Amino acid sequence: MVSLGGIARKIFGSANDRRIKSLRPRVEQINALEGEMQALSDEALRGKTAEFRAQLENGAKLDDLLVPAFAAVREAARRALGLRPFDVQLVGGMVLHDGSIAEMKTGEGKTLVATLPVYLNALEGKGAHVVTVNDYLATRDAEWMGKVYGFLGLTTGVIVHGLSDEERRNAYACDVTYATNNELGFDYLRDNMKYERAQMVQRGHNFAIVDEVDSILIDEARTPLIISGPLDDRSELYNTIDAYMPKLEEADYEIDEKQRTATFTEEGTEKLETMLREADLLKGGSLYDVENVTIVHHVNNALKAHRLFQRDKDYIVRNGEVVIIDEFTGRMMPGRRFSEGLHQALEAKEHVQIQPENQTLASVTFQNYFRMYNKLAGMTGTAATEAEEFGNIYGLGVFEVPTNLPVARLDEDDEVYRTVEEKYQAIVQEIRDAHAKCQPMLVGTTSIEKSEILAERLRQEGITSFEILNARHHEREAQIVAQAGKPGAITIATNMAGRGTDIQLGGNADMRIAQELGDMPEGEERKAAEEAIRGEVAKLKKEAIGAGGLYVLATERHESRRIDNQLRGRSGRQGDPGRSKFYLSLQDDLMRIFGSDRMDGMLQKLGLKEGEAIIHPWINKALEKAQTKVEARNFDIRKNLLKFDDVMNDQRKVVFEQRLELMDGENLGETVAEMREDVIDDLVTKHIPENAYAEQWDVAGLKEGVGGHLNLDLPVEEWAAEEGIDEEGIRARITEAADKAAAERAERFGPEVMAYVEKSVLLQTLDHLWREHLVNLDHLRSVIGFRGYAQRDPLNEYKSEAFELFQAMLGNLRQAVTAQLMRVELVREAADAPPPKAPDVEGHHLDATTGQDEFSGDGGAAVLEHSRTVDPEERDPDNPATWGKVGRNEPCPCGSGKKFKHCHGAFA
Repeated sequence: MVSLGGIARKIFGSANDRRIKSLRPRVEQINALEGEMQALSDEALRGKTAEFRAQLENGAKLDDLLVPAFAAVREAARRALGLRPFDVQLVGGMVLHDGSIAEMKTGEGKTLVATLPVYLNALEGKGAHVVTVNDYLATRDAEWMGKVYGFLGLTTGVIVHGLSDEERRNAYACDVTYATNNELGFDYLRDNMKYERAQMVQRGHNFAIVDEVDSILIDEARTPLIISGPLDDRSELYNTIDAYMPKLEEADYEIDEKQRTATFTEEGTEKLETMLREADLLKGGSLYDVENVTIVHHVNNALKAHRLFQRDKDYIVRNGEVVIIDEFTGRMMPGRRFSEGLHQALEAKEHVQIQPENQTLASVTFQNYFRMYNKLAGMTGTAATEAEEFGNIYGLGVFEVPTNLPVARLDEDDEVYRTVEEKYQAIVQEIRDAHAKCQPMLVGTTSIEKSEILAERLRQEGITSFEILNARHHEREAQIVAQAGKPGAITIATNMAGRGTDIQLGGNADMRIAQELGDMPEGEERKAAEEAIRGEVAKLKKEAIGAGGLYVLATERHESRRIDNQLRGRSGRQGDPGRSKFYLSLQDDLMRIFGSDRMDGMLQKLGLKEGEAIIHPWINKALEKAQTKVEARNFDIRKNLLKFDDVMNDQRKVVFEQRLELMDGENLGETVAEMREDVIDDLVTKHIPENAYAEQWDVAGLKEGVGGHLNLDLPVEEWAAEEGIDEEGIRARITEAADKAAAERAERFGPEVMAYVEKSVLLQTLDHLWREHLVNLDHLRSVIGFRGYAQRDPLNEYKSEAFELFQAMLGNLRQAVTAQLMRVELVREAADAPPPKAPDVEGHHLDATTGQDEFSGDGGAAVLEHSRTVDPEERDPDNPATWGKVGRNEPCPCGSGKKFKHCHGAFA
């Protein structure tokens, strides 16, 4: 039966169809200009940029220039790259220019699409950012697409790890800047820890296109970017608590896999209390007494580490370190550490060295960072399933751009088996059959452990010609993916590893040329070698097409349909044939956690024999419903987290704006005087209540407060004893004395020195109190949920208490600044001292291409410092951590004889 909505869509088309159709007339207008653009000389085409900018200055809008600007970019791309954007790529560019998300299938040329709206929006001169998931893609795309921008007279910059502040500033000053989401976020946070406007590197947030927008704005947005500094070492306590965990039995705790929580039962709490009391770690009678809050935090983390986190699934131990495995990509994340002591609990569990905990100095979520842009757009192959989240949180619409050629991939129904063993037997047989006819295969798994179990099974069956692509083999990721389309190739990948490098049937000719002919000089010999490689790849492509194209075989379904679609979308690029199929069992995590008991019983009653599978579209629909529920739940979690973070974000904006005003202020004497006046008001109000008799005044407390906050020894007792004196009179005398002392100090130091001192004290005190405030908010956040038991909304409670904490912080700022400035003593030379540097801090930054933390020198959370230049003699060829900054054209320090950019620097 067809629904009314279905009938309406057939008659009027979907909203997506209508939107795409509305853009077609502009495509025709751009096509009409093609002959005119082709007739222009290179100089005349470059001159179009100045012409467009002049029109903007004369009042034209960007939309008015879209048609000629897109036509100019198309022609520039044809001349600079030999690529002419298809009509559907023009459509994708328009969707991006309008500040929406363009969903474009793998292999449809998203990298080239971005040049169209980026060029148009860069004409304003305010900067246009292209955001990628890793440094390799940022560098590759900036070099590749920079040829188009350069052809049209625009400058292109790239932000990658290891640049100095000066290099970053220059890159942000370019018309177009390519960067990773992490680098952008960290630069924003670090800019707001600088002490002079000239030290800052970013110049605003005008327009950004986020590549792989679902990965960055949804998957990565679960956790904030954090800059932190180490706290005191408490490894002994972690080890002590950890020793109690193996003594617990199943009755002592409850595990909820859905919610990822672990809690102690009453029996478990009593057992723990006994053990802790014997170790003299328990204060008071109960574990949950307020003085034991730290111990409770530690035992809860230890329980999670032992019962919720599995080695080789959630993390691996490598070189004596606990390294997180990304649940979406299956890659190692050496720079990331679980927060709030959980990582230390895992280190205690695995008996490796425990790294100190970190204190948050500054943080921002990707949601709040990217919402600062005046206009934001995104592109990916899979966004439709998360359209509601993109709309609610970022105000971004999602539009599906048609493919250049029809998709010829055959998506088969899932095969569901009763047990994992039966499923694996069927998978191995399917791989054997496809391999026999030389069909290239991409086999998707959901964890490292499962990819290696499958690899071992294939070896036992005599199939050895396969590649494994997971966190243990991340170094070769781009090469493996680039050649995964060769006839007979079998690639076992953890999730959808390989973003940014699409799988081309027959293999990727450009990658092979770069690899095999990297150092061969230009000339006839190289041309002939290139032609030979391209000819061989074309022949292999025909073979792969004859075998049925790329076969994507998935060994399990993920919690999110989007991750499944990413894997499936690897096949069928640019009209190529292909097929995809998912193999499932009732023992898979998704089926097991989300209810398969009834289905198992039903299948047995229906007489499903061992080794048989059930295949039916209804099964697919039931699974999609389960996945939709999980996605909705995850969305709610992220939405709730964002609501709490929005409270802090409002405060962050106020503090960062205040810092900018302070940095820009030439003379802050008036601000300092107001703060001093407020401190005096607070002191008088506190010790002399309104309408109180003189005998009710706290004169001793007032004198002490004046001494502590203003560094003045005033005869407050004598003043209070005078006839007819009131609080206004006392306030006036204290103010007069404080102003006089401040004026004398300013005269002694001179105006320039005093201005410098006031600015330094204000900024450093604000930073110190803001960090303390962040810690207080973290603590408040961890306990505020309990207010729900009292029928009070935790979010509203958090808002009101966070506001009170913020007010208290501002009060403390006034007091601390006033007290410091009333005591400061300086020598005159300080006037020539450079502005204070931001403190050395730690950050977490992952290169998703290599799986390495680029800030890490020692595997832990890394100090954010610029890559230093190292004397070649001091470099250890076997230890890249000792190489420092290596020039791209220098010989690779590993001793291979190749240039760095063709060796270890190829994907850095």
